[in-house]
Parts: sequence; structure tokens; C-alpha cells
Amino acid sequence: MSQSDLLMEYFKKHPKKDIKHPEIVDWATVEWKKRTGEVFRDPDRAIRKLHQNGILAKIKKGVYRYDPDLVKVRDLEDFDAKTKKAILERDDYKCVLCNKGEKEGAELHVDHIKPKDKGGKATIDNGQTLCSECNILKKRYGTTDFLKKYSIKMLNIARKYNDKEVISFFEDILDVIAKHKDKKKSSGDTTKQDTLFG
Repeated sequence: MSQSDLLMEYFKKHPKKDIKHPEIVDWATVEWKKRTGEVFRDPDRAIRKLHQNGILAKIKKGVYRYDPDLVKVRDLEDFDAKTKKAILERDDYKCVLCNKGEKEGAELHVDHIKPKDKGGKATIDNGQTLCSECNILKKRYGTTDFLKKYSIKMLNIARKYNDKEVISFFEDILDVIAKHKDKKKSSGDTTKQDTLFG
């Protein structure tokens, strides 16, 4: 049994029910430990993947539903081993956001810049190296909100050291984000997750 199989076991026992994230995560981590003796490392990622593959519907943030009548298996593009290696080499085996690599104890992921469930292709140009922490934050907040939070953090550090060049750089990024959000508001785009890429 895979971790996805275990999650689906629970959802299939509760079809057409809105299930809150903590409910499924708590059950899955306890049940996985009981059955395998191992720790279920990233249930969030496994749930997201089931949603991306069209098996679970995301009702709202942190709430998923399995409806067997509505399952649509999507043909999503995953990076093959050769493309992953090329992206990691291009990014010097470091997170493109925080610059941490395996030497600093970071677990690295190859991430779609434009998400695959929004049509993002598994190409070198659409790939980036992220550490697990940055990858989780990006998925939680969306690209724009994560970039904003990261830029504010870096701007505060730059101000602490009075690094005028870096201060100017992150102020420019925050200006672009603000213009992007204003543009979306004025166009009447009310999508919940605000991203720069789709």
C-alpha cells in the first residue's frame, strides 16, 4: 500500500463529504505508523497531489472532497530524471529563493514555476530548485503572496545592515507585486489564490 492508497481509503469511506485537512492528516499519520511502523513524512504533499491529479476536489483552503462521480484523472506533466538533474545543475543544487543546499541540510525539490495543474509543462524553463521549506510556503500562500512575504523578510534584513542596493531591489519587487494585485482588483479578477503564473 502506498501513502496515496491510504489517504484514498479514508476518502472512499467518506464519499461526497467535505473533509477538513487536520482530520485526514491526523488519521493518516496514526494509521500509517500503525500499519508500517514508519512516519508519514508529508501527508500535505500527498493530498495536494491527489487534488492535482483530479481525484480530490478542493472545496476551500484545507477542505477536500472525494466524489467518485466527478473524478477526472488529469494528464499532468512530471519532470523526468534527466530534466530534474539539468534543473538542479543549472541552479547549482541550491534553493533559488533562500540559497540553501544539501550542505546546509536542505532537502531539495524540483518545482514547477507555473503549476502543472494550471498547465505548467515539465520543461527546464518551467522548473526551479526549491528547498522543502520554500516549496511548502509557495504552495501554501501562492506564488505572489509567498514572494511578498519572502521579499519583506529580506528587506528587513537588508535594512538591518543598511545595504542600500538590496533594499532598493526588494522595494522594487514589492512595488511590482502591489501593481500586480491592483491590476487584478481593477480587472475584477476575484480568484482566491493569487499567483503571478496562472
